Amino acid sequence: MGKNKDKATDKDSTGLINIGISEEHRTAIANGLSRLLADTYTLYLKTHNFHWNVTGPMFNTLHLMFEAQYTELALAVDLIAERIRSLGLPAPGTYSAYASLSSIPETEGVPKATEMIKLLVEGQEAVVRTARSIFPIAETANDEPTADLLTQRLQVHEKTAWMLRSLLEE
Repeated sequence: MGKNKDKATDKDSTGLINIGISEEHRTAIANGLSRLLADTYTLYLKTHNFHWNVTGPMFNTLHLMFEAQYTELALAVDLIAERIRSLGLPAPGTYSAYASLSSIPETEGVPKATEMIKLLVEGQEAVVRTARSIFPIAETANDEPTADLLTQRLQVHEKTAWMLRSLLEE
């Protein structure tokens, strides 16, 4: 016996996923959030790597700053993945999935501290652009929880990018 879909509520005969957002919109939003998750996880990994490997006169400042940043990112990936799951879709969770979805390139080797800062500014700004790109579909679908999550992520990443850029000024 096939599932019957109620077009008005996007509810199937089993009673699953009736949150007032169509399947088409849930899928589009989850796809955008999957890109955000990949960018966030990639930035987490890059920041953690730089935390471990930073050297030079700003070592202590950067080591502690990077730790605070990767800790925040680690919490964020969980929030993003849980929002994807709340929309009824699977959250990506492998390196290969993140590599194909992320807009943040991997950094080879161990750059100097100033280059680390520049790369993290670029990563923070990439996450901002990804988050911002999801807003139109979230707004179209009246998906306030996703819009709220995106607003929170934008605030964190824009502020972090500003703080990192400030370290580069003479």
